[in-house]
Amino acid sequence: MDRYLFVHFVGEQNNQEQVFFSVSEDGLHWNDLNEGQPVLESKIGEKGVRDPFIVKDEKQEKYYLIATDLKMETKKDWRKAEFEGSQSIIVWESKDLLKWSEERAVKVGIDTAGCVWAPEAIYDAKKEVFLVFFASMVQELSDSAPKQKIYASYTKDFKTIERTEIYIERENHIIDTNIVEQNGIYYRFSKDETTKTIMMERGLSLETEAFQKVETPILDQLYGLEGPECYQLPNGEWCLIADQFSKGLGYLPILIPDLEHPEMTVLKADDYDMGETRKRHGGVIKITDEEYRGLIEKY
Repeated sequence: MDRYLFVHFVGEQNNQEQVFFSVSEDGLHWNDLNEGQPVLESKIGEKGVRDPFIVKDEKQEKYYLIATDLKMETKKDWRKAEFEGSQSIIVWESKDLLKWSEERAVKVGIDTAGCVWAPEAIYDAKKEVFLVFFASMVQELSDSAPKQKIYASYTKDFKTIERTEIYIERENHIIDTNIVEQNGIYYRFSKDETTKTIMMERGLSLETEAFQKVETPILDQLYGLEGPECYQLPNGEWCLIADQFSKGLGYLPILIPDLEHPEMTVLKADDYDMGETRKRHGGVIKITDEEYRGLIEKY
């Protein structure tokens, strides 16, 4: 029986920019672990992490947890973070979700990047490697002004990174991309940083040119969202969650019965429970019932 683990951070004060765990039986009702305290803390780089994301290497039976190397609590304003931020991601790995490696910093950003934001990854079965993607503020020679774009690279082990190249560029700033796969088709959700809405795209492969925009009237009407994460519920439906950052209301779940025909329903407050803490940008992954019970017992 599948359960769910949600890795996330919770704010910008009192060591809130670290990795927190929550678990769920149905993907809609969440329980915070470790009494609402961080499970993983970064002691390297900026000594804080945001936007954690977790992915499993099925062949190696190993989990990788990656995160933005940034701590806004102590020293940076947003503009300085955008233009002078870390070009590395912080990486942990684990076989069982209970014992974790020491964190390591892995440079993924290009030399002219001002930041590496919200890294995520998806396994490319055709190439048998992980595609790692993230946002960076960059001004190329052809740009009239700096702009947030999505860059990407391939890796087998989250240690050695292949050459980083531009992955998504739009007229507006774009950040916070999440990619899922259904029946051999990939679906991308990204935040338009100018309009503050979430856009959806569909592609037959993970290649840059493979994606086309999907019309989503519901998403077009939901302003002030970021950190989109999509995952499949036990009944086969998909759940898209996004942080209502502009209102400070936390994550909002949106049900999608079928990604190929994305008719969406915004859940009412009584239909979900995100837990006691307000969760900030993170990632959701299915785990086994044994892993779920192990996390409950430890935390």
